[in-house]
Amino acid sequence: MAKYRGKKKIIEQVEVQGIAAEGKCIAKVDEQVIFIEKVAPGDVVDVLITRKKPNFMEGTPVHFHSFSPDRVDPFCEHFGTCGGCKWQHIPYPIQLKYKHQQVVDNLQRIAKVELPEIHPILGSSKTRHYRNKLEYTFTNWKWLTQDEIESDRAIDRRALGFHIPGRFDKILQIKNCYHQPEPSNQIRLAAEKFCKENDIQFYDLVKKTGNVRNLIIRNSVKNEWMVIVQFACEDEKNAQLLDFLKNEFPEITSLQYVINNKPNETFHDLPVEVHHGHDYIMEEMEGIQFKVGPKSFYQTNALQAYELYKVARDFAGLTGQEVVYDLYTGTGTIANFVAKKAKKVIGIEYVEAAIEDAKINSEINGIDNTLFYAGDMKDILNDAFIAAHEKPDVIITDPPRAGMHQDVVDMLLKIEARKIVYVSCNPATQARDIGLLDAKYKLSQVQPVDMFPQTHHVENVVLLELRN
Repeated sequence: MAKYRGKKKIIEQVEVQGIAAEGKCIAKVDEQVIFIEKVAPGDVVDVLITRKKPNFMEGTPVHFHSFSPDRVDPFCEHFGTCGGCKWQHIPYPIQLKYKHQQVVDNLQRIAKVELPEIHPILGSSKTRHYRNKLEYTFTNWKWLTQDEIESDRAIDRRALGFHIPGRFDKILQIKNCYHQPEPSNQIRLAAEKFCKENDIQFYDLVKKTGNVRNLIIRNSVKNEWMVIVQFACEDEKNAQLLDFLKNEFPEITSLQYVINNKPNETFHDLPVEVHHGHDYIMEEMEGIQFKVGPKSFYQTNALQAYELYKVARDFAGLTGQEVVYDLYTGTGTIANFVAKKAKKVIGIEYVEAAIEDAKINSEINGIDNTLFYAGDMKDILNDAFIAAHEKPDVIITDPPRAGMHQDVVDMLLKIEARKIVYVSCNPATQARDIGLLDAKYKLSQVQPVDMFPQTHHVENVVLLELRN
């Protein structure tokens, strides 16, 4: 049955059947597919249709007739508004079930290759407080909750929090985030309070006025903490805030700041100044030290990254005699992690600063069998490069979400390395590339890994072996 709210259609009594791509749930009404936000499989809801296409519709629930027996109460008061942990209402074992199925579905529908038995998904030992990096934005015009809208009291619109999904100019004030361990929340709340009490001007994201813009908090398994504050301009009050954080939180071993007067908050092209401590924190994995600077990439779930890298190393089956190419090496975490079991490891990465970090990470660990090169993968990985550095026995590739460029896939087919270990944060593009590599490679092992509990994201590692 359907009714209307203005010009928008509401379909009543829709039973949610499962979970589809990007974490939305799926239902069918009269053979028409509906993708629905903020529900769980087993819910029965009335759905307001927000988008209609020839092959599908999208909608949002406006009334729940009954809740799924699999539902649990979300643990965060910001659930449903903040876009960070959209699966809090789904028990973790069921999250893992759907993530595992997402990998299977992509391999079946997109790769369309013969599948081996797929290993059970590796769940994260921590489902809360597992992240080692969070980024918050200051605003002078925060997003109001329903209670605040209905309140008669004056509302202070200054806040420090996360962007509302799809809105660059709207910030949700965060009281407690379950992503990162303490003192992360304490640092954020103290910084916000100090700025308010000392009249430090919060940045206006629309008018581009004000000063304090952004707060980044990073930590490591060695319990070292880095805090980076972005200001729009030089001001004597900047040092007041930084000195306060230094004195209030002795845990901070790296306190840095950026002067950023650009329209956006990215600072990879800007100098970062040290106010206190080091310009880095140290991570550790299996005895290997990794230097993490303010612009360095490091897996945000460090404990689960260790499990992921062990899978990749096991799939590579290294004996100490192999030449390994690590494509999209980033700061060389995988390259340095596998180096002790390889003859030589060559890492390639587009970001030059990341390659410098990779070289430093090899140096501080006394690893002397790695080489790193910066440049566009499709341009660097060519016949001349192979001739200069030996043909690889094993290729490990960990591309961005878009997957590998067609030219890179073609080169891998030409190189004919004995094994390709493909690590991916996007099973759909990974499946596409596996389908292309199927011309010469057999898919022999598949291991899904959950790096981000409470979200729909899933990583996947596969082993491709050269056909005889």
